[in-house]
Amino acid sequence: MDIVMALVDFILHIDEHLVDIIQDFGAWAYGIVFGIVFVETGLVIFPFLPGDSLLFASGALAAQGAFVLPILLIGYFVAAVIGDTVNYHIGKKVGTSIPPNSFLGRVVSQERMDAAQAFFNKHGGKTIVIARFMPFIRTFIPFVAGASRMNYGYFLLYNVVGAFAWVFSCTLLGYFFGNIPVIKDNFSTVLILIIIISVLPAVVGFAKQRLVKN
Repeated sequence: MDIVMALVDFILHIDEHLVDIIQDFGAWAYGIVFGIVFVETGLVIFPFLPGDSLLFASGALAAQGAFVLPILLIGYFVAAVIGDTVNYHIGKKVGTSIPPNSFLGRVVSQERMDAAQAFFNKHGGKTIVIARFMPFIRTFIPFVAGASRMNYGYFLLYNVVGAFAWVFSCTLLGYFFGNIPVIKDNFSTVLILIIIISVLPAVVGFAKQRLVKN
């Protein structure tokens, strides 16, 4: 429980924590924030790390001179592309050999793999791009894409497009709007709204599935 509360505190007060990281680690702060984006997108067991809120907050700090914006944009873009690529290859390597009774085995069943493969063959590119803006889901989608043997060239193209759209939109939103007084004074509330907006498409999609089944 303490770990969960600490994580929630980190996400909701990420601007303050980033300032501490910059003060404590200097230029190494770039490596830390890039590493968070890589792990959040690249390792399927870490979907709870901050993504959208990290980009927004660091963009706001870049407007204050704490980060260099071009370095942030390029670094986040590279980390996001490599992260999804690693996640894809992990899924391709172990996705079909997960023990059925394990946690991942129950989530990624063979039936779902077959359905995912058919879905990606038809809508894969759009799914990968949209998933970039959806916490948790963006960590899982590349894994399923690899496990379902989605064509890698096709995956890589939309991986790059999605990473570019996600990194540049979230970071630049923070850069241009994060220091407006009403936003800066209510930063935690803004981050909560960002998270809600990010997960809203997934909630709507789940609700539609439930309604169709019923």
